[in-house]
Amino acid sequence: MTNWPQLDYLGWRDTCSALHLYLQIAGKYRLAHTPWLNHSWHATFYVTPMGLASSPIPDGPGIEILFDFKNHLVTGTCGNGHKTSFDLEPMTVAAFHARFVQLITALGGTPTFNGEPNEVPNPVPFVEDHRDRPYDRAAVGRFHQALVAMDRVFGRFRTGFLGKSSPVHLFWGSFDLAVTRFSGRRAPLHPGGVPALPLAVAQEAYDREVSSVGFWPGGGGIDYPAFYAYAYPTPDGFKTAQVQPDGAFWHDTMGEFILPFAAVQTAADPDAALMAFLTSTYEAAADLGHWDRDLLECGPGNPRQVRPHDAGQHAAAPAVADSVVEREDGPSKGRYRLVINGYEAEMTYSRMSAELIIIDHTGVPDALRGRKVGERLVRQAVEDARRDGVSILPLCPFAKAQINRHPEWQDVLQRSPV
Repeated sequence: MTNWPQLDYLGWRDTCSALHLYLQIAGKYRLAHTPWLNHSWHATFYVTPMGLASSPIPDGPGIEILFDFKNHLVTGTCGNGHKTSFDLEPMTVAAFHARFVQLITALGGTPTFNGEPNEVPNPVPFVEDHRDRPYDRAAVGRFHQALVAMDRVFGRFRTGFLGKSSPVHLFWGSFDLAVTRFSGRRAPLHPGGVPALPLAVAQEAYDREVSSVGFWPGGGGIDYPAFYAYAYPTPDGFKTAQVQPDGAFWHDTMGEFILPFAAVQTAADPDAALMAFLTSTYEAAADLGHWDRDLLECGPGNPRQVRPHDAGQHAAAPAVADSVVEREDGPSKGRYRLVINGYEAEMTYSRMSAELIIIDHTGVPDALRGRKVGERLVRQAVEDARRDGVSILPLCPFAKAQINRHPEWQDVLQRSPV
C-alpha cells in the first residue's frame, strides 16, 4: 500500500501557490488548443507515477506536458519524438511563463493562450507577476506522494458506478483532484460567483445533477489540506446527514462536507477511511436527491474480473419482499438484519425512549444492491413501529429517503423536535 505522507499546508503555502499558477499556465495552453469536452474535462491534468500529465494536446505534432515531481522538471514531448524540459525551481510566475512559451515553441506548437489566472483572488497577469516564488522540492514530493495514494482510492470508488462519471483528474483552476458522479438529470441554472471564472463556464460545468468529491492541498477558506464532498443542487437534509469517518463535518461557509487530510493520514487504514467518506457522502446525496441507485450502481471492480451483466438480474433474483427480517433489540440500541445467499444487510437504530427510535445507518453489501433489500429493512422497522406504538426519527439518509418515497409509511415519523 502506498504510504500516506504528512502534509503541512502552511509550511509550503508559497510553493503551493506558485505551483498552482504554473499549472494554470500549462492548463490554459491545453484549454486553448483542445476541443471542448463537457464540464471542462478536456483541460485537466492526471496523476501519474512521475507527477501530473496533460495527456496529448492537439497542437503542432501533438504535445504532452508533464510536471515531473520526481526530477522537478516541466517536460514537453511531441509526436515526432522530440522532448525538451526546464527546471522547477525558485522563480517568478513571469519567468515560468516565458520558459513555458519557449518549450512549446521548441516542440513545434503554438503558445497562444489566455494570460490571466482564474479562480484566485486579485489575479495578476502571468507576464506581470514578478514576485519571487520559492520551490520546496521535499514538500512537492510529499504532495505528489499523497496524490498517488488518493488517486488509487478515488479510482477504486469510481468503479462502483455505472452511470456517467468523470475521470479522476486535477482541475488547475481550483487546484483540486476530483471525481464526480452524475444522476442523469438536468440541474437548475448555476448562479455563478466563482472568482475570475466566466459565468458560462460555471453554468456548463453544473448543468447536470452531481455528487462530487475531491481534495484541496489548502487555501480557499481552509488553512489545511482536506477532502471535500458536495452535491449540486444540494438536496434538503444533506448538510445534516450522518457521514463517515468521525473526522468529517459540514462546513457552513463552504457549503460542503470536509474531511481533514490528517484524519485520513493518521487512520489505522487510510484507504478505508477515505473510502468511507467518499461512499457515505455520495449515498447521502443520492438518497436525499432521489437518484435511481439501483440503475446507477454496481459492485466495485476487481482486476481480471469482468463485471457480471445485470440484464434480467431483477427477474432472476429471489424476491426479498416477503423475506424474514431478523431483529436484535437491546435497551439502548438495536438492528434489523437480512441474510441472503450468505450476504448480510443491516439497519441499525438507537432507542431514545420507550416511544422513539432513531434509525442511524443502513448497510447493504454490493452483492445485494439493486434488490430492494434496504427498502425491506425500512419497511420492517415501520411495521414494528406501528405495532409497538413507537415513532421513528430517520437520521440515516437512506431510511429518510425511503420513508419520503412512501407516504403510507409516514404515520410513524417523529413529528416534534427531540
